[in-house]
Amino acid sequence: MSTLHHFDVLIIGTGSAGLMSALQLSDDLSIALIAKDKILEGSSYYAQGGISAVLDNQDNFESHIADTLSTGVDLGNETAVRFMVEQAPSAIESLEQAGVVFTQQQGQYHLTTEGGHSNRRVAHVADKTGQSIQTNLLDSAKSKKNITLFENFIAIDLLTQNQHCYGAYILNKSNNEIESFIAHKTIIATGGASKAYLYTSNPDTSTGDGIAMAYRGGCHITNMEFTQFHPTCLYHPHAKSFLISEALRGEGAKLILPTGAAFMHKYDERGELAPRDIVARAIDSEMKTHGFDCVYLDISFKDKDWIESHFPTINNKCASFGIDISQDPIPVVPAAHYTCGGIQTDINAHSNINN
Repeated sequence: MSTLHHFDVLIIGTGSAGLMSALQLSDDLSIALIAKDKILEGSSYYAQGGISAVLDNQDNFESHIADTLSTGVDLGNETAVRFMVEQAPSAIESLEQAGVVFTQQQGQYHLTTEGGHSNRRVAHVADKTGQSIQTNLLDSAKSKKNITLFENFIAIDLLTQNQHCYGAYILNKSNNEIESFIAHKTIIATGGASKAYLYTSNPDTSTGDGIAMAYRGGCHITNMEFTQFHPTCLYHPHAKSFLISEALRGEGAKLILPTGAAFMHKYDERGELAPRDIVARAIDSEMKTHGFDCVYLDISFKDKDWIESHFPTINNKCASFGIDISQDPIPVVPAAHYTCGGIQTDINAHSNINN
């Protein structure tokens, strides 16, 4: 007979969304957090650049909303975009309460610029924002007596009947046995499917199985045709899924061909800070036109000490492959980065399946 667990809330996925959901629930609720691998092996941990939010008095919500809708070529849901933008500053505050210390400059947030933004509004922790967020959220979750963490447990199927979800069947990878988790409420926070592509910034866990499970359980799925490709993933035979943050381009790094020629001005007047889809397509076009395996990102005009203080993770990773980014350009290619589609929900993240 399979093992049976009972919880008030079952959260499948332990990235920043899953962990934050658990922490924001009442301490009176029993919560199960399910990780298909080690908890710090999800995509959230590897995020570098930061989180966009209106944190400067020279910026405003309407500008952030307009930038977001424009970058999405007006395909975005304006109600959802507005909700996200207006909630972003309080999300930063919640992360700080969990222990995340965002990089400061003269007592203020050090805000960077990324593609499609008309203002500096990206709060970050050097170039390892995801690592800081994940480790702090995980420490907070471990301190809660009402939260139970299950590592190396992979959700197989939802327990549904008559358009209602009662939990999930979950495989315990340590003994290959299916265990039943019964819950009053189930939250699916399993991330995307970018590992379906040859080049990706995501870890091996990003296989979309949570979305597939939700589909089998009767959830409506939407917009899966949209995958965001990050323009700059490190291109090296021994490098796997290592992102070169867009923040480098925000600080003036230039994309160049192996010949040394710049090319982004041919595609968009915003150059390297055009939206990611435009920059990724431009790189792909240049590679195919000229037969190049990659292009290069050049930040070598910056002082070595400045590079080491602002981008220590990227600097050290490249150095491990013999690339001194204070002297040499970084070989990069576009890579699948973000699954824009997924489970269709309302503004409160409710699906069509009762819960």
